[in-house]
Amino acid sequence: MASQSQIEANRRNACQSTGPRSAAGKKRAAKNALRHGLCASFQVTALQAKLVDKLAQQIAGASTERLVRELAREVAIATFDLARVRRVKTALIQHELALGSAAPPGPASWKHELRFCEVAVRVSTWPPLVAPDDLSETMLSVEERTAEAVRRALPELLTLDRYEARAIGQRNRALRSLLQLKAEQRYPQQE
Repeated sequence: MASQSQIEANRRNACQSTGPRSAAGKKRAAKNALRHGLCASFQVTALQAKLVDKLAQQIAGASTERLVRELAREVAIATFDLARVRRVKTALIQHELALGSAAPPGPASWKHELRFCEVAVRVSTWPPLVAPDDLSETMLSVEERTAEAVRRALPELLTLDRYEARAIGQRNRALRSLLQLKAEQRYPQQE
């Protein structure tokens, strides 16, 4: 059981963590889920509707049953949703590759910076500062630049994983239902 002082401390802490209080802060916080536009379900435009219908028709095959067509359409929409998430991830990496980060990654805190300086002072042999004859020696390869871009984009990519997992789950559930339905049609149970 919590003591009276713990209860009072909890109440003081709760008063400090109530979220934004200003109208501007509340407005900004209300859009947190829409940052990438991926939280909303896939909205089909006229052009995309044709592509979804075409993919659904390919998935359903020759079946004319309404339930098979609906499940095939769910699979097609989830596939387009998954492609949308992957396009956002690719665009994020391309943006990092083209522009890089605004500031180079620095130490996490002043303690890390102090520790780095202490180590730097203790090191007695520094590498010689010689300009390379060939500037291509100092340039990063395409693979190294891409790896660096992915490293810089990694925190944002991790936040996008939940959207990708959701789309994969929706697609897989619809596919399982569709395959089960087709199996039941192909091999009806005998009574």
